[in-house]
Amino acid sequence: MESRVRDLCLQLYEIGALKFGDFKMKVGVSSPVYFDLRMMISYPTVMESLSNLLWDFAKSEGVECDVVCGVPYTALPLATLIAVKADLPMLIRRKEAKDYGTKKLIEGVYSKDDLCIIFEDVVTTGSSILETVNDLKHEGLVVKEVVAVLDREQGGIGNLARQGISLKPLMTLTQVLRHLKALGKIDDNTINKIQTYVQQNQLDPRGEPKKSDEVSRLELSFSARADMAQHVVAARLLRLMDKKQSLLCVAADVSTSQQLLNLAEAVGPHVALLKTHADIITDWSPNVALQLASLAKQHDFLIMEDRKFADIGHTTGLQYSLVRPWADLVTVHGLPGDGLLQGIQAEIARYPESQRGVVPIAQLSCSGNLITPQYTKSVMRQAASFPQLIAGFVCQSPDVVVPPGLLQLTPGVSLAESTDTLGQQYNSPLAVVCERGADLAIVGRAIVSADDPAYAAQKYKTLLWEAYQQRVKRQAVKED
Repeated sequence: MESRVRDLCLQLYEIGALKFGDFKMKVGVSSPVYFDLRMMISYPTVMESLSNLLWDFAKSEGVECDVVCGVPYTALPLATLIAVKADLPMLIRRKEAKDYGTKKLIEGVYSKDDLCIIFEDVVTTGSSILETVNDLKHEGLVVKEVVAVLDREQGGIGNLARQGISLKPLMTLTQVLRHLKALGKIDDNTINKIQTYVQQNQLDPRGEPKKSDEVSRLELSFSARADMAQHVVAARLLRLMDKKQSLLCVAADVSTSQQLLNLAEAVGPHVALLKTHADIITDWSPNVALQLASLAKQHDFLIMEDRKFADIGHTTGLQYSLVRPWADLVTVHGLPGDGLLQGIQAEIARYPESQRGVVPIAQLSCSGNLITPQYTKSVMRQAASFPQLIAGFVCQSPDVVVPPGLLQLTPGVSLAESTDTLGQQYNSPLAVVCERGADLAIVGRAIVSADDPAYAAQKYKTLLWEAYQQRVKRQAVKED
C-alpha cells in the first residue's frame, strides 16, 4: 500500500495537483501548499488509479456500507468510479435543493438506516464533510466513517471526531512531504516551512484558529454555560431552560390576539421562549402586549419578537421602540451592518432597567435561501463587537455558535414532516439538538395546529430535553 501511495504522490505532483507557493484556502487562510485534485479529471488514468487505491484502502480499514456518497464536488468522480467498481449504490448530495423537479437535496435510491460511507478529496477543517453528514442524517441515513484522499493535519480529524465521525485518510500531509522529498521534488526548507505553517494553523470547523483551552458549547450543561454568558438575557434564559428542563420555543404564528393569548396560556408551562409575529396579529394593540407579558411572568417564559429588522440604524431604532416594552429578544438581519445594531442599542440604553437582547439570523431553514457561508461568518463576527447586545443566533449548523455563553436557536422542527409546500425543511427533536446543535428548538405548526397544543408542547419539551441529556452525556463520554 505504501509504495502505491508513493507512486500516487508522484503522479499528482507531475500533473500539477500538488502545488507549492502561497495560496488562499476555502477557510480564508493562506497556505504554502495546495492540493488541487480537480486536476485529475483531465487525466483519466490517474483518476482511475486514485479511485482504485482509495477503495482498496477503505476495504483494508474494514469499512462497511450500503451506499456511497462523495462530498461535492471534487470527490464526486472518485465516488462514482468506486461505486461502479464495488457495485454499490451511490448518492449525490446537492449543495442546495432545487425548487423544481423532485426538489430533493439527496439524489439516489436509499432506505432509512442505510449505512453510508462518505468519500472526500482533501480535509482541512472537516466543515464540508459535516455539512454532508448533516444532510444525509436528515434523510435517515447512518454515517459513521469518512474516507479521504488527504488529511492536511490542521484539525479535521478532531473536529469530525467531536461530532462522532471517524476520518480515515489514505495519506497525510506529512506522508506526502516525506515521499516527495525522497523523490527529489522538494527540499528540507520547503518541508520546514510547511510543518511550521501546520503547527501554527490548527483550525476549528469554521476555519478559525483553535484555542487549546476552548470548551465546546455542546459539552456543557445550560447551568454551567449561564455562568459564562456575557449577556444578561442569555444567562437568564439558560438558567430558565435548566430550571424548566425545556429547550422548547413555540412559534406563535397565529392571526388574532385571542389565538395568541390562548396559545400562550396553553404552552406557557412547557416553553422557555415564545416566538411572536406581532405584525400578523390583525387586532394587535399595546393592551395585547401587556396581557402577553403578564402570561410570560405567570408561566415563567421569555418572549422573542421575530421581527427580523433589516433597515438603517435610525429607522430600526424607531421600529424597535415599539417592541422593546414587551419583548425580551428580537431577531435581526446582519445585512445592514453595525448601524442597525447601534440603533437598537441606543434605544435600549434609554431604559437602563430593561433587560433586552438581539438574536441575528445567521442561517435560514428554508430551501433556496441566499445566505452564503461567508455571510454567516460575517454575521457571527458581530457577537465580538456587541457582546452586551447579542444573546444568540438563529442557525442550522453546530459549528456556527462557538462561545458557550451564546445560544443557538434552530427553527424547522417536526416529528411528522420533512418539508412543506413552501420549502421549509424540518428536523426531528433528536436531530436538531444532537446533530444541528440547537439550544432552543423552534416548533411551530406541529404544536400550534395540534388538537391539544398543551399536550403537544409537553411532548416536544420531553423529547428535546432527552436529546439534550444525550448530547451532554455523549460529549462527556468522548472527553473520558
